[in-house]
Amino acid sequence: MFIIDKGKKGVFSLPAKEIDPADAYMLKSKLALKILKLLVKKSMYPVEIANELGVHEQKVYYHIRNFEKSGLVKIVKKETKQGAIAKYYKVTHPSFVIKLKELEPTQKIATLKSGSKFLEPFIKNGQLDARVIVGSPDPHGPDKARSRDGYYGIDLGLFLGTFLNYVPDFNVMLDTEVRQKDLRGNLILIGGPIVNKVTEKVNTNLPVRFSKKNNWAIESQITKKLYHSDEIGIVVSAKNPLSKDHYILLVAGKRFSGTRAGIIAILKYFKEITKGNLHNNKIKAKIVEGVDLDSDGIIDDIEFLE
Repeated sequence: MFIIDKGKKGVFSLPAKEIDPADAYMLKSKLALKILKLLVKKSMYPVEIANELGVHEQKVYYHIRNFEKSGLVKIVKKETKQGAIAKYYKVTHPSFVIKLKELEPTQKIATLKSGSKFLEPFIKNGQLDARVIVGSPDPHGPDKARSRDGYYGIDLGLFLGTFLNYVPDFNVMLDTEVRQKDLRGNLILIGGPIVNKVTEKVNTNLPVRFSKKNNWAIESQITKKLYHSDEIGIVVSAKNPLSKDHYILLVAGKRFSGTRAGIIAILKYFKEITKGNLHNNKIKAKIVEGVDLDSDGIIDDIEFLE
């Protein structure tokens, strides 16, 4: 649920949690509201809150217990302090509402833009529902490869941000930081299998993939063609073979120039990306080639190959 304010300056929103009217009494206390406003900014433990507000800690404990019972706050971590366990709390949502009647149909206020069903597995209710994984810039893997693809994630992030209402958590990880539990969900992967080891894990299950026996050339399972150029990139949306009922979005090239081509394809020709492969539009897998239109040695446009 979201609180949405649509005005002349744009659309503003916050995730909201519906609370029972019987619990509304908790919010009439000025101290209770002060505590919640602290916990929406960062996690804190009761003694820390009491010191911050200059009140007795028992008053804070009273409100925290009520908040926890009603689902307004939750424990996010525990630490040992002076021989005791300190429980750190944070609000579950940045806003709370009381619904006096059932919701009614209305005009959509904020939704994915036209033609963007391509992104629907990764964006839900205006929030990013995916972990973004980029290759580490440090030497890693059998090839001791360093990724130069990571900063393209900034451009992709800015693009995805145009579809989002709210970003509650950090969503980006290096491939060297990833653990098995991090792969259980939707994934957005940047970089090929040489520099991104998570790409290597999913590679063989993709309709357009990298062929290790052919020096990591891009191989299309649709046309059976091989693409060897470093400037070739792919944009693939497919089922996540590591997590049932989830998806991956892969933007990658054999080298960083191919990844750049894939990012440019999304930024400049997203509508074309959503149409699927040129030879089978039911498969969301594009192959593109980067081109240098102004002859400055840097790829600045692309051509679609599949």
